Amino acid sequence: MGSDVSSVRHRAAPNHTEHMIRDFLLGQLRRFHPVGLALGLIFAVWSMTPSLLPRTWLLQSVATGLSFVSGYVIGVVAAWLVRRCGISPSWSERTRRTGWWVLAAVAAIAIPAFLVLGSWWQEVVRDLVGAPQPGRSRYLLVLLVAALVVAILVGFARLVRGASNRLTRYGSRYVPGPIARTASVALLLVLALFLIDGAPYRALVGNIDESFALADNGTADDVEPPTQPERSGSPESAEPFDSLGKEGRTFVASGPDAAEIEETIGRPAIEPIRAYAGREAADSFDGIAARVVAELDRTDAWSRDVLAVATTTGRGWINENLAQALEYTTAGDSAIASMQYSYLPSPLAFLADRDSPPEAGRALFEAVYSRWDAMPEDARPRLYVFGESLGSFGGQAAFSGEQDMLARVDGGIWTGTPHFTPQWQRITDDRDPGSPQRLPVIDDGEAVRFAASPSDLDLGTPWGEQRIVYWQHASDPIVWWSPDLILRRPDWLREPLGPDVDPGIRWLPAVTFWQVTLDMVFSADVPDGHGHAYGSDAADLWAAILQQLDWTADDVATVRSALEE
Repeated sequence: MGSDVSSVRHRAAPNHTEHMIRDFLLGQLRRFHPVGLALGLIFAVWSMTPSLLPRTWLLQSVATGLSFVSGYVIGVVAAWLVRRCGISPSWSERTRRTGWWVLAAVAAIAIPAFLVLGSWWQEVVRDLVGAPQPGRSRYLLVLLVAALVVAILVGFARLVRGASNRLTRYGSRYVPGPIARTASVALLLVLALFLIDGAPYRALVGNIDESFALADNGTADDVEPPTQPERSGSPESAEPFDSLGKEGRTFVASGPDAAEIEETIGRPAIEPIRAYAGREAADSFDGIAARVVAELDRTDAWSRDVLAVATTTGRGWINENLAQALEYTTAGDSAIASMQYSYLPSPLAFLADRDSPPEAGRALFEAVYSRWDAMPEDARPRLYVFGESLGSFGGQAAFSGEQDMLARVDGGIWTGTPHFTPQWQRITDDRDPGSPQRLPVIDDGEAVRFAASPSDLDLGTPWGEQRIVYWQHASDPIVWWSPDLILRRPDWLREPLGPDVDPGIRWLPAVTFWQVTLDMVFSADVPDGHGHAYGSDAADLWAAILQQLDWTADDVATVRSALEE
């Protein structure tokens, strides 16, 4: 008999646990607002529609989870506003139960259907940008990971709400309830701002920066110190090779020498100059820039035909396609001046440090320009600028706008410019009527032109001697990401889409924002000519900007081939 009782207890224990888990989950689900769930479902399935670039199943999971939460919040706020307006429908229990069953049935049909459609849409987007097809089977995991994202975010929100309620109850002992509620919300907002932009945040960024400073001591494989005196980091240079940072060491050790240029283009060439200083060269950006100018003095860069100021991304990276295309097109009669201003990789610098790129961009250009401007006009090199991504953002900070650029440089290329760049925004907003946001026409293309591919430079109108090119792809999320996507459909989604953008892309509040946000993660991991991958088209763009004498289409094709090797 005792054994029978024991057996019953052992069988009952798991059942009791299962009931507790089930009751807990049902209790959590009942706390969801039906209007929020309905709108969250719409946002979640819409998140599986195509955006600018193909997404992995994991990124799609995050986009779906974030979209669901965004829809849920909007639905709950909308229902609250309706109640505040005095509209409070009284549904019967039967009607409520029917509504829940309808919502469950719609979810059971829509979610699997959109998972299948989403995996197919991703294949279409991959075809448009020439990316490989990884298969669709893992897309089934989207629902599981998205549910985990939702659980984490909802759990955090409920913790915050619980904290607010406790603070309100405590405050109500001393002041009226509404004042206590307002004070609790205000206190939590102040705490959030302190964590986001206060001492803890700065300490966190400082620790991250120090960690990446240690990683910056490494050197990429097959990178050796340069031997040419025209390179910083060489034995003749005042800038030690080890001080240039990982990306700086790669930059000065890369690129063609005079013999390679001559062999490639079939013309006499000289050794191109690459002047560079690392973050540890001085305690300030002005100090680092002064070291770069000293390298220009040492290498007699002022006697070259072309001098280009290049603003780097976070850790000092420069797109080799832009640098080498310039050197090939000028037969080596060029000098590139650049510097490292941060230890943070571009994604972290993008999120955590928007101040350093413009400060460094201004410091470097002003240092070079001051020295260049003091030279006799007929004895100084032609002055150009270029930069990609954060480099474009930082480099443009040296100028107040289009006219200031044209007053101080002969031309340049700004590549994959982030949407938050003020100069880019002003120029784009002032585009000629009828021209699209993705390829604006500025003053009939007299000086500034936008291009996704070299053919876009041909506007059929005269192009002056000073030539600025904004190189941006229609499918580059770095260019088109903006917080405005949360509530407003941008012009680039109202107008005819670019050739590498899926015609099925649509704007939906919040959803499109999360889609484009997640598109940025692997925006450079697509074939050249799409997304944030800018490659051999640099040969055509520099040829159009520099206008070298006797430079032919065959020469451009030769340089393109050299860049593609």
